[in-house]
Amino acid sequence: IEERFGTEAATEIDRKVWEVMGKIEARRLKKFLGLEGGDIPAMMKALRHSGWALDLEDKEVEVEDSRAVIRNINCRVQNTRIRKGLGVFPCKNVRWGFLKSFAKEFNSDIVVNCIVCPPDEHPDDLWCEWEFVLRDEK
Repeated sequence: IEERFGTEAATEIDRKVWEVMGKIEARRLKKFLGLEGGDIPAMMKALRHSGWALDLEDKEVEVEDSRAVIRNINCRVQNTRIRKGLGVFPCKNVRWGFLKSFAKEFNSDIVVNCIVCPPDEHPDDLWCEWEFVLRDEK
């Protein structure tokens, strides 16, 4: 798709597909793992088993009761694209859609914040970083 229609069209299609996949994958993992709770630790347990997280070669994960962070240190997909001369893929909106729909299946009060993700500028030792927090109940 990217080769024929360009990166922008490919990104939009990718975003829509991954948004649906986030919802489906979260539901299936909740059932498979027997997760009942809608808290951040339960969501992160499932996310660690998602196709996206399993594909991350070098990741850091922090989990607390009301906050979690996942960092992709060495992105295999981006490094492969660069090696093939394709350049960095602007995956921020794609990943955000997936993570928001995934989190929503656990608890609609889980907010997903993007700290950094391409096309954002990022340090050499970090491709993307995502934060999950519970929305304040005020």
